[in-house]
Amino acid sequence: MSAQIGRVRMTVALFTLGGTIAMAGHGGAVGAPGGVVARLSAADLVAAVPQLAGESLEVYDLDAVPSADLTFSRVLGVVEAAGAAIAGGAAGVVVTQGTDTLEECAYLVDLVWPYAEPFVLTGAMRNPTLAGPDGPANLLAAVRVAAAPAARDLGALVVMDDQVHAARFVRKAHSTATGAFSSPDAGPIGHVIEGVVRVLAAPPRRATLRPPAAEPLDACRVALHTCTLDDDGLLLRHLPDTHHGLVVAGYGVGHVPGRLAPVLGDLAGRIPVVLTSRTGAGSVLAGTYGAVGSETDLLRRGLISGGLLHPYQARVLLRLLLAAGADGDHVAAAFAGYG
Repeated sequence: MSAQIGRVRMTVALFTLGGTIAMAGHGGAVGAPGGVVARLSAADLVAAVPQLAGESLEVYDLDAVPSADLTFSRVLGVVEAAGAAIAGGAAGVVVTQGTDTLEECAYLVDLVWPYAEPFVLTGAMRNPTLAGPDGPANLLAAVRVAAAPAARDLGALVVMDDQVHAARFVRKAHSTATGAFSSPDAGPIGHVIEGVVRVLAAPPRRATLRPPAAEPLDACRVALHTCTLDDDGLLLRHLPDTHHGLVVAGYGVGHVPGRLAPVLGDLAGRIPVVLTSRTGAGSVLAGTYGAVGSETDLLRRGLISGGLLHPYQARVLLRLLLAAGADGDHVAAAFAGYG
């Protein structure tokens, strides 16, 4: 759907990747090898939404890859193409992709998207071979959000199930439900109601980052370690030999087993180590608990607080920073601002 400013019809640029929203047909029984396959083109997706007929859309078919195979470089390539569309006069951008890594892709886009025009990501939880596929409704809602003046200056957005989520808050919280995406710490910032985009809360935008060059980005390695019961940290001891940074998903407000604390402290003296929570909502704390392995102890040992960022977001931010050459002080300052 196009935005109307006076008599001027504004264009939305639609970029399509792969994922459930683009799947159709069966090579065998559902769930068997050769099941649903990604083969719907951008034109096919638009044709499935009659309400889009006659609207001003610029459509670009990109690589039909599952979101599990997306990379930082591929996503930043989409951002570059989307920026060119904005420079050419588009009022907003929609990207369709798989939902497996959609929350990470959205946050990556949000960190580097410098434009006021909306960058909207959407997908589907039910493929077109199933009863009640949600892809067409999600695509229609995403296009309406991308064209809406109310969605300007909000950075990257995820639109699913007629809800509008800010990329900095959204998570995929269910493996199969059509309402799989939620924003535990803030809730959706808006809704699409009877085709009208209603933005109810507009979080302030933060400064964007310049995307790093391709070569250092591809070479940069950032690990993610989720703490579990009776974790001995054995996998972490030689991490600086292979990685440039580490994100730790600790228990609760940022705790780890006591025996893991000195291991993490040693690592923090060699590479940036960011402390987050594995819980899925809420912030790591800074000074409530004082035992060995507590958040106070770990921050004293040199770990960097991830604040409200969940582990997947923290890994995206840390990799961008390190690939751009940030040192430990710059990394800490950035997380203080973004977390």
